[in-house]
Amino acid sequence: MIGGAPADRYAGPLLGSPNRLKLAVFSANMAGGANLTHAPEAPQGTWTESVRIAQAADRAGIEALIPVARWRGMAAPARREAHRSFESFTWAAGIAAVTGRIQVFATFHIPVTHPVAAAKQIATVDHISGGRFAVNVVAGWNEDEFGMFGLEQREHDDRYAVADEWTTFLKRIWAAEEEFDFTGRYFTARRVLSEPKPVQRGRPVIMNAGFSPAGRDFAARHADLTFAMVPGVEQAARVVPELKAQVERDHGRKLSVFAGAHVVCAGTEDEARRAYARMVDEVGDREAAANAIRLLIPNSASGDFDADGMAAAAIAGFFALPLVGTPDSVVAQMAELADAGLDGLALSWLDYHAGLDQYVRELRPRLIAAGLRER
Repeated sequence: MIGGAPADRYAGPLLGSPNRLKLAVFSANMAGGANLTHAPEAPQGTWTESVRIAQAADRAGIEALIPVARWRGMAAPARREAHRSFESFTWAAGIAAVTGRIQVFATFHIPVTHPVAAAKQIATVDHISGGRFAVNVVAGWNEDEFGMFGLEQREHDDRYAVADEWTTFLKRIWAAEEEFDFTGRYFTARRVLSEPKPVQRGRPVIMNAGFSPAGRDFAARHADLTFAMVPGVEQAARVVPELKAQVERDHGRKLSVFAGAHVVCAGTEDEARRAYARMVDEVGDREAAANAIRLLIPNSASGDFDADGMAAAAIAGFFALPLVGTPDSVVAQMAELADAGLDGLALSWLDYHAGLDQYVRELRPRLIAAGLRER
């Protein structure tokens, strides 16, 4: 192989991790991170900040970085600073060049990225990273953002029919040794040829960001990991083991399942609860939360949140599981999620720099002691 030996995705930073509970840093490529907030300590969406967060996560032994694909924010248009985000493919290429071990994802929307373009972009970043690249595939998104591209949102299950053909086409591009024509229901292409191939044999790691029945079916056929939106331990314990068993039974392989988790950790339970209340009630962007609920909930079949908790869930972690408490309590909650069948958590904080520092000092030693992490 020109440019280096092939890499095995199963031996990479994420799939090859020996840790029982894998961890990723989520949404570090955009203003606010995973929060809809006015808080000054939240990410500002600068390149220097992205590099600092990525390198801190790399040093901390965290397995992956997962950015969000966002073309505009949820805040009012006048809050221009809240709409800052870096495009995830180019962000990943830059982050791959300044990190040494961590798995670097790009998150992207299938309707705005053609498989031929994606094949080249993915292969490029995989070479930059030395085989550490991964892709988070999103079949649909919200109408405001798609309207910027002149696109209409498809019906939910039809999005996954497109995604199935898109991914089938993409895999064929990487497998082909000679040019070929492709004729499908949604894509037609002539004399397709793409070099170089990815560094990872066959294809890079694929994650699917959807946990509806159609999303789970797509993940079972195409993904190494799926991203579950679960409101609590009980639902995770009910649906996650069932999905894993189905994939192993029907497809003869293992599927890893991640969920988002928003960490609010303090010295006492009361301090942590007050910090969470401040995040939601004092510095939360209620207008952005209402906009997020308007755009996302009608178009999603992945989540099941009660109406009263939606605004808080959108503000603090963008519908992630809230892990609120002391270091011991937060680690205990992580252990419950691992026991429920989750393989990993995509973590966010209000202040990512402070959160990563606290992870290294307070949470990582406890996770090691609990048998959830080796380092």
